[in-house]
Amino acid sequence: MNAELIGTRMALRLNVGLDENFNPIYRTRSYSNIKGTADNQDIFDVGTYFGDLTDHGLNRISRHDETMLEEA
Repeated sequence: MNAELIGTRMALRLNVGLDENFNPIYRTRSYSNIKGTADNQDIFDVGTYFGDLTDHGLNRISRHDETMLEEA
């Protein structure tokens, strides 16, 4: 089997407030076209920087890699 990385994106999960039961409400902002060779620490640093630019609390930074699998 062959595996080929075809895309990477970064997602920021932001805490935008509370619902009527005082449970947190989250929204996700995604950024695509991230270089697949980007180091996890670099993605984390950029995500932290972007999170600091928002009016909402940054809850989580995640990396999503999409890989195509083919028979060899």
